Order: sequence, then structure tokens, then C-alpha cells
Amino acid sequence: MEKHQKFSIGYVLLAIWGVLILQNLMVSTMSIKVIPYSEFISQLKLNKITEIAITANQIQGKRITGEGETELFRTVRVDPDISGMLEQYHVSFKGEIESTLLRDLFSWFAPILIFFGIWYFALKKMQGAQTGFMTIGKNKAKIYMENELNIGFSDVAGVDEAKAELVEIVEFLKEPERYTRIGGKMPKGILLVGPPGTGKTLLAKAVAGESKVPFFSLSGSEFVEMFVGLGAARVRDLFVQAKEKAPCIIFIDELDALGKARGFSGMGGHDEREQTLNQLLVEMDGFDQRAGVILMAATNRPEILDPALLRPGRFDRQILVDRPDKKGREDILKVHLKKVTTEPDVDVERIAAMTSGMVGADLENLINEATLLTARRNKDRVGMSEFTEAVERIIAGLEKKNRLINPVEKEIVAYHELGHAIVAMTLPGTDPVQKVTIIPRGIAALGYTMQTPTEDRYLMKKSELLNKISTLLGGRAAEQIMFNEISTGAHNDLSRATDIARSMVKEYGMSPRLGQVYFASGQRSPFMNVMPEKPNEYSEATAQLIDTEIQEIISSQYHQALDILKSRQTVLKEAFKLLLEKETIEGRELRELMDSNAAKQ
Repeated sequence: MEKHQKFSIGYVLLAIWGVLILQNLMVSTMSIKVIPYSEFISQLKLNKITEIAITANQIQGKRITGEGETELFRTVRVDPDISGMLEQYHVSFKGEIESTLLRDLFSWFAPILIFFGIWYFALKKMQGAQTGFMTIGKNKAKIYMENELNIGFSDVAGVDEAKAELVEIVEFLKEPERYTRIGGKMPKGILLVGPPGTGKTLLAKAVAGESKVPFFSLSGSEFVEMFVGLGAARVRDLFVQAKEKAPCIIFIDELDALGKARGFSGMGGHDEREQTLNQLLVEMDGFDQRAGVILMAATNRPEILDPALLRPGRFDRQILVDRPDKKGREDILKVHLKKVTTEPDVDVERIAAMTSGMVGADLENLINEATLLTARRNKDRVGMSEFTEAVERIIAGLEKKNRLINPVEKEIVAYHELGHAIVAMTLPGTDPVQKVTIIPRGIAALGYTMQTPTEDRYLMKKSELLNKISTLLGGRAAEQIMFNEISTGAHNDLSRATDIARSMVKEYGMSPRLGQVYFASGQRSPFMNVMPEKPNEYSEATAQLIDTEIQEIISSQYHQALDILKSRQTVLKEAFKLLLEKETIEGRELRELMDSNAAKQ
């Protein structure tokens, strides 16, 4: 990582001190040896003076030293009529008009030049520390030339549909006449939308790498500054440079930082961000598609973009870069595993099944975590155990075996986690239990139950949501049964269960009393769990009914979890002993206990 030195006033003071010392040294090296006038007279009488030049104020000449060598000297002229004495001792002399112009210029201008050099150096340092200083109106895009991008579509996996959409862009940049000769026009703007980490930036670079054209890359926030007009100037400069290097690709990452819908700022139309957005819209209208400049952008919040950006003629093609499915995750893992030495038992399909919901960036981080674990264990190859542990570390956090938990709390945690697992194994449609552990992980998790889906799900039935709530409340139910008391360990479970119940009532229309009505305020982001704050658009009576419905769902599913665990207390106690002994049990071990107890009954 490049390090920027911090500018300090101490550097300036040190530099001025150095300039003064240098000036004195220069003056001292340029001066001739100065002697008293009395010494000059005595040297003259001893015939040591060979020649001199007399000016109005001083005498300068040559004299013979004790070693017989000649030395230059200078002294102050005291006697105005010295010519007679010089003739008496046969010393050749001449009169000169003293000129100090060159010396004076050098003694004045040399320090000034040095000072300006130091000043320029200081400004360059400040420019490095404060991006944008001395570059007013210039865009800050990173420009990758065609020979600097070694990324192609083969480096991108898991987003086959998005790649197919972008192949047409590559063909247009390679053969524009193929489309223009029949009157076709390429879309002016291409907007990549999708959750964070799905590979939108990588896709844009792959398009440039496949097309072999220059690639301008910058973030939407780099346009907006505190000074009014700078963002608009940078937009103009960006498009001017792009036209000079056409055909090329301009890529604006995090477009929502720049393209947020206008009219919501307290500063009105004079807001700097809105001026920058207006300039971008003007530039997109003004450049010619035949010039070969393709504008690409990426965002994970398309719902807040200004509608003028999304109309035909601007960002008129939107490409979804969604979370990969199981097959997509397998392809992504294979791409990243090319650089990793693995054991023969590594099952990519199994890893993909364990990582449901993860995007490309998560999977890359997963492989890196597995390789770090392998190096820590002094192994030469990454095995399946390292990948499994890396998944657990990402999902639940770092394992903390040294955290001391008193025996009573350990028992509560053990029953709590087994309550989750047994309820999940009893109810249909729940994710399979892979592991139950009471080893603390992360910041606050004293234990956890690992459930991994066998396949990707895009819809969930009401019964499945209810069973999920029962599973979340199973931990609290187990505590109630075994200790006749509850603890604070279920706070996260209660939060998640309440969120599901609230969504069932307000968003999914799954409440018989409220009917098929949508009560959620605002529009939830399709790619991020963000709900804008808006006032409720329903009456107080409806709000009270919503609260009642949520409470009834939570209460009924909690009683269902209680009934399940009461009927399986024998399994709960046997699994409790096993979990305290081993600290971690696999899902198949718990399933065997449940099956054996069911056979005995």
C-alpha cells in the first residue's frame, strides 16, 4: 500500500534554515581572503605584493605567501592617494569599476529558486495527501489501456446470463460497422444491478479486456466535492478524454452516490450533487454512439436512482448480476481453486451446497480463509476439513476455545442449541442440521446450530415460514422445559422470529384476519435489507391488529416448539450428555439418537 508522508510546518522551517546556511556558504566560497589595511602596507614594503586592482572602496590583488605561492587578497581602501606608494615599490596596478551584479543576482535568486523548489515539493505532498488538490476540474478516473487488462470472460463465473448480455457489447466495440451499416445503434448506457460482491466491476473489466479497448474506472463519489461546480467540470473532462481515446469504456461504480433522485436535498437545485448529475445527463445526451464510447455503471440500489438516468437513450439497458445459484457457486469456486493446491477429497459440489446465499466475493474469501487455515496447520494441501471450518468461521465467527464459561451457563447453552436442532429435525421443510456445538464463536455466540440448505430456494410456503419460527424459538423452549426459567441467550432468535412474523403479516398477506393487503411502508431494496423510513399508511386500529397477529404467530409457534421438546425429553437429555462430553456433535449423530428412541417407543 502506498504511503503518503504528512506535510508539516517543521519541514518549511528546516528548509529556510538550510537556505540561509547555503547562502552564507556561497558567499564565503565566492569571497577572496580579507586582510587588514595595515597588513597590506607591510606586505607592500616587503615587496610581497605583485599586482593589484583598485576600486573606489577596496583594493584587490595578488601577494606572495611564505611558501612562495600566490594568493588572492582583498582589503578596504583607506588612503585615497595610494598610487605614489605603489609606483615607489614598482607594483603594477589598475583602476576598476566594481561590479557586483552577478554576485548579487546569484545571492538573491539562488535562495528564491531553492525556496520555490521546496514549496513545489510541499504542494506535491499535499496533493498526494488530499486528492483533488491542484487538479480542480480534472476527473480522477483510473485509466487502464488495452494492454493492461488481462481479464476476460473466462475469469468470470456464476453469471452466465449477464455475460451473454455483454457479449453483444464486445462485438460492437470490435466490429462497430457490423451494426451501424444497417442503421443499428448501441445502447448509450449499460447499468449493472445486483447485490454487493456479485462481480459487477469484474464484469465491466472483462468487457474491456475482451474488447481490447481503454477502460476508465471511477466511483460515483469521486465526482462530488464540497466546491460547487467541480463535479460538473470533472464529468465534462471525463467525456472529453473518453472521446479522445475512443473506442473505450467508461465505468462508474456505485452510481447511486451520484445518481440519487433529485429533489430530496435541502439545498434544492443548487446542490452540488444535483448539478453533477445534470451534467452527466447532458453529456449522455450529447455524445454520439458511433464514436465508440460505452458508458457502464454499477449499483446495488437501483430503486433510489433518478428516473431520468433510466429512461431510453441513457442507461437504457439494465443487466441483473444476481446471487449465483448452486451451479454458479460451483463454477466460481472452480475459478478460484485453480490457484490453490487441494486434496483429492475436496468436493466442490458439497462446498457449493454449504454456501447458499454467498456471492463471488464471499466465495473468494472462503477459499482464502481455507488456505490460511491450511498454512497454520503446516499442511501442503487444502482439505475438506479446512473448507468446512472456513464456512463455519464466515457464518458464525472465529472459534474461541479459550473463552471460559461457567458450568451452569454451559448447560443452558447446550440445551438451548439442542432445542433448535431437535425442533428443526422434527418439523418438515426445515434446513438439515449439520452440526451442533457449544464452543463460543464470534462476538456474542456462545454456541450455534449449523443448518445448511440442500438446494436454493426462491419461494417459501406459509407452513415453512411457521416451522422456521418454531425452530428459532426451540432454544428458548428447551430452557423453559429443563430449567423452568429463561435466559437472555434467545435475543437474536426472538429478533429473527419477529421479523419473519412481521413480514408474514405486513408483506406476504398471510394473516386471515387482515387479508391479502400489503401494509409495509416504503419500498424495500431488492438487493439490500434496507427499508426506508416512512410514516404508516394505515389506521391505529389496523396497527393494533397487526401487533396482535404477530404476537399470536409467535405464541402459537412457541407452544408448538414446547410440545415437540416435551415429547422428546429423553432424546434431549441423552444428546445433552453427549454434547457436554464432545462439545460438538454432527447432525447424523443426533438423527441416530432420535431414530433409536423412536424405535424404542
